[in-house]
Amino acid sequence: MKSLFFTCLVAITVITACAQETKNTTILSKSEFQTEISDKDVTLIDVRTAEEFEAGHIDGAQNIDFFQEQAFQKKFSAFDKDQPIYIYCRSGNRSGQASERLEAMGFTKIYDLKGGYLGWVAN
Repeated sequence: MKSLFFTCLVAITVITACAQETKNTTILSKSEFQTEISDKDVTLIDVRTAEEFEAGHIDGAQNIDFFQEQAFQKKFSAFDKDQPIYIYCRSGNRSGQASERLEAMGFTKIYDLKGGYLGWVAN
């Protein structure tokens, strides 16, 4: 029983660490994210690979692959750092790491989809 409790505690800690809000990053639920991106003209970025993006993505999203570091840096450098950026990946891990990169680049309003694209397409 203690082993099961410890395993669950570790899993919750790891999941929380992957999707953590910071000063400049806000994690949004699917419904919050949907409301935000449908109400106005926003910068919506899918940080998955091109293959993942082609297999399905949120309407209006641009694809900037997290793993293509130079292209990632160059493409995000073209955006206004004071305007909101909405990002997502497959499950929330890469977009969490991407938000850290964006904060380091000086972005001040980053919104990350909790659960990523998998959460978006889930019932």
